[in-house]
Amino acid sequence: VRRRLPALLLAIAVLGSALKDGDLVPDTPLQNKRNPLNVYFVKVAWAWTLWLLLPFITLTTYQLARSKFLYGRTKSALLVLRRLSSLLVGTAVWYVCTELFVYVENLTGECSIQAKPGQPPRLYASKRECRQDNGVWNGFDISGHCFLLSYCAMMILEEVAVLEALSIDHNSKLRMVINVLFVSLCFLTMIWVFMFLCTALYFHDFSQKLLGVLIGLSAWYGTYRFWYLKPFSPGLPLPNISLSSKKYSYSR
Repeated sequence: VRRRLPALLLAIAVLGSALKDGDLVPDTPLQNKRNPLNVYFVKVAWAWTLWLLLPFITLTTYQLARSKFLYGRTKSALLVLRRLSSLLVGTAVWYVCTELFVYVENLTGECSIQAKPGQPPRLYASKRECRQDNGVWNGFDISGHCFLLSYCAMMILEEVAVLEALSIDHNSKLRMVINVLFVSLCFLTMIWVFMFLCTALYFHDFSQKLLGVLIGLSAWYGTYRFWYLKPFSPGLPLPNISLSSKKYSYSR
């Protein structure tokens, strides 16, 4: 799934846009931005991803360090902190990219609003100012949904791969907790991919969606496939598994 999801997301963006542009998409409640999945999940997608990955990375990294690498408590705790810093990196990526999208939309847009009688037309510098006067802002709106949903989905898939190397007693409470977190993360990933599909079918122009998903995949590739391979980085969930292994896809 981890290998094929990037191509699947790109295909969804292209095919979904083609169906939307051809007016072949049926009307459903999902085209309403106020639908529950969008309001309670997608709007806070990074928060859901962060809250579930935080305990998952903590527990699995500590268990892996103690059982596989035979680290002591201090060194295991340091490894946990190092791996948790990937969440700080993810937060920084989310913040910088969303602010960049807002900047681009403000830079390229203009406000469509009917001027009041007797008053000269007002120049609006941002989408927020325009909307405050009930205007419509027309700018290049890079799809934040396509960016964030693709980035969150890929990040989750990278992190849950650590389960392949864990060895935990079947009857332990730790195993039960990790299993619950794993199932929750898988369910969350399915929601992200499904809502990515809805975004491709109902919202944004093709170029806006394509650029959004390309930025999301670039953020994933630049971290997990490039920077995290370096010594001074948060590192990978399975740092000592060779890329040539048939079971794993990480390099040293």
